[in-house]
Amino acid sequence: MNKLRPRRPDPIVTAVRRWTNSNSVRRRAMRTTHNQERHMSLGKRFRTFGVATAALLMAASVMAAGPSAAQATGDRGKKPTIVLVHGAFADSSGWNEVTRRLLHDGYPVVAAANPLRGVASDAAQVKALLQHIDGPIVLVGHSYGGSVISTAATGVPNVTALVYVAAFSPERGESAVELSAKFPGSTLGETLRPVPLPDGNEDLYVDQKLFHQQFAADVPTREAALMAVSQRPVTAAALNEGAGEPAWHTIPSYHLIAEADKNIPARVQHFMAERSHGVTQSLKGASHAVFVSHPGTTAAFIERAARETA
Repeated sequence: MNKLRPRRPDPIVTAVRRWTNSNSVRRRAMRTTHNQERHMSLGKRFRTFGVATAALLMAASVMAAGPSAAQATGDRGKKPTIVLVHGAFADSSGWNEVTRRLLHDGYPVVAAANPLRGVASDAAQVKALLQHIDGPIVLVGHSYGGSVISTAATGVPNVTALVYVAAFSPERGESAVELSAKFPGSTLGETLRPVPLPDGNEDLYVDQKLFHQQFAADVPTREAALMAVSQRPVTAAALNEGAGEPAWHTIPSYHLIAEADKNIPARVQHFMAERSHGVTQSLKGASHAVFVSHPGTTAAFIERAARETA
């Protein structure tokens, strides 16, 4: 009689049994863990309750201290917003390379549009912008923009620093024309071309052929040519209008002085910086367009003002 061969186990049945056995082991392990959690000691439960209670009490104490305390905690370490105000014969795009560096370093930036119609009206427009910015502000002005920021920042409590970049920082009643003639060296008047306006005022432009040597001598020729084409005129009335109450009487000021400036002589810039007891930095060979020719130095100077007045 032939011997019966042992029957080979069905591989599918074997796989099902293994799966069933492994699930049984997992279910037993889960029941054990669940039982352990159910029998957690009362001491541990009370400790957990104590931590939660302490956290609630701490939050309540911050709320009880009022919104100012909570805001101070949230604003700690927050970088100020940098507001850039261009001057005459320029526009906000001139700040592009400075802005690029400030943004890279984590500063919020607003390049304000300066109408260039008159000190009081221009300052009112910039002030309206400042009043809609939360948190600290470092206000920066170039050229005639310095006259504007000096007036605009008065009465705005969150402006922590004023930065003048080859800019006017007038005393009350002083005009740009008056200050630029205080010491010799300005040749701007010879390059201006007036355009009569219907209201009897005049728009003033720098002759495009003379723009490079007068305004931006240390800027590459092609870039200076574009600046000449895109320049925005200032009214003659604006340059002759006396400034309002200057904010630099109460707000720390910083002055980046362009030593080769043909619009505002360096000696005039030093005079204004000294009487305001401001922090100064000079750049030899820098033209009136120092923020274009030296954007890295300009941005670093602005950031210094931000750090030192934080």
